[in-house]
Amino acid sequence: MNSKVALLGAAAAFVMMPVSAMAERGESGHLNVIYWQAPSIMNPYLSGGTKDVDAANIVIEPLARYNIEGELTAWLAEEIPTVENGGVAEDLTSITWRLREGLLWSDGTPVTSTDVAFTAEYCMHPEGGCAQLRQFEGVESVEIVDDRTVTVHFEGPTPVPYGPFVTGFSPIIQAAQFADCLGARAPECTEANFYPIGTGGFRVTDFRPNDVVQFVANENYRDPEMPYFATLTLKGGGDAASAGRAVMETGEMDYAWNLQLAPDVIATMAQGGRGVPMAAFGTLVERIEVNLTNPSPDLPPETRSTRAEMHPILSDIRVREALSRAIDRELLVEIGYGVAGLPGCNLVPAPPMFASDTNNDCVTQDLDRARALLDEAGWTVGGDGIRVRDGVRLVLDYQTSTNAVRQDFQALIQQWWREIGVEANLRNINASVFFGGDPGSPDTFQKFYADVEMYANNFAGTDPATYLGQYLCGNEPRPETQWQGENINRFCDPAYDALHAELGRTAAIEDRARIARELNDMLVRSYTIIPLVSRGRVSARSVTLEGADLNTWDSETWAIASWRRAN
Repeated sequence: MNSKVALLGAAAAFVMMPVSAMAERGESGHLNVIYWQAPSIMNPYLSGGTKDVDAANIVIEPLARYNIEGELTAWLAEEIPTVENGGVAEDLTSITWRLREGLLWSDGTPVTSTDVAFTAEYCMHPEGGCAQLRQFEGVESVEIVDDRTVTVHFEGPTPVPYGPFVTGFSPIIQAAQFADCLGARAPECTEANFYPIGTGGFRVTDFRPNDVVQFVANENYRDPEMPYFATLTLKGGGDAASAGRAVMETGEMDYAWNLQLAPDVIATMAQGGRGVPMAAFGTLVERIEVNLTNPSPDLPPETRSTRAEMHPILSDIRVREALSRAIDRELLVEIGYGVAGLPGCNLVPAPPMFASDTNNDCVTQDLDRARALLDEAGWTVGGDGIRVRDGVRLVLDYQTSTNAVRQDFQALIQQWWREIGVEANLRNINASVFFGGDPGSPDTFQKFYADVEMYANNFAGTDPATYLGQYLCGNEPRPETQWQGENINRFCDPAYDALHAELGRTAAIEDRARIARELNDMLVRSYTIIPLVSRGRVSARSVTLEGADLNTWDSETWAIASWRRAN
């Protein structure tokens, strides 16, 4: 069937459609969504937490994003620029984006290329602390060509130029609203950070940090039939178990995010019949992050957990390796995730061509090797079983967010580490605070006032170059960036930076995959990151909710405007 015939058939079907089947904005009524890690802010540029990125994506959107199949899809842009259509320069040094015609902000003003260029200026400001700065790596400038066209110029050839303004991590913000929020002033703009003007299907009417967000349909949304829901409540707080019950057992909620629960618990909830769990594997990895700097509270705030002073214990790779060797990843999977988890030995577990196979020895727990490494490092077993060196006991502060599975993991890992002579002081922090971006809080994962911390993270899309760029020298959180930054470990290796720069210049997919695997191995084989579990993402939806397909390649709320109530 040729395209003309197909279009005629589609048109005929449309004409013959009964009036009762036509969709109307708001016809599905009210939508209840629960994120047990409550949003702290509606600005993803000031938070690295998934909960905040997903909440913001209900309102603000990128030029392009990845669909559930991992395919790059035009969103606010007319099309995906490529070399073939002239949107990407033949020398790969620029990419030109053109906005859809007639786009409006929720306040009724037009979306223009000025907003796109301003978004880059906002995140790249030298005095700011942009949590998504990796998206703009290698950007030299953003040129306004006309009202609907911008050209992103890169410092050199960039074979994969889909970082800036792509995925839920890099949405467009309104220049007029954020004009006075550049640099160090960014965290002070409470109104803009809590109530962003957007292009998405909804706009915020009430924002209560770490609690609840209320939305109404955006009357200026580009599709006159959407969103299908008139209002939306995003409820935060509680825990994964209560969120799961609220969808699958009681039916109070329509959608529950990130059900980090034991598989038997989820199966029991599903018997309630009000909702169904959804699971999909992507790039999500539960890991232990090692702090390479000194988090001692005895240090002044300007140097604590910064590269001004390296860690007195964990700077030794033998200690870091011992911590990894002591862990039984297969048991962690069995206890915590069942079929929704796999033993994790890589930071980048997917797509398959990017996944290294050199680290698979991590699956086998080796307590004897772990003890031998600590012996080599000069740590001797004391009378209480905890190792000592130069009068200092081998004690580590181990923090994570409050979650039943994570507390189970902490208890098991604490036990295994004690078997090799390492004492771990456990601490769990409210997830809304831990994953928030408040520069004044001592408890955020970015500030990292502990020796090791555990959480999961992933990257959007199917190419990990931007994700691996987190670990470049200078990307670490520190006071002058308002504690924003993605190099959580404070890792810095010029060889890594050089190899990542080579990745940025490399076009052939096989070579890109090889270099990405090498970068992954530099982080994993140095035990800067200790992967634990490659996690399937698990959420739940009401049996009456349609269109809420689980997307592991972008924001989970990427297409929320198209969610609707089943008839």
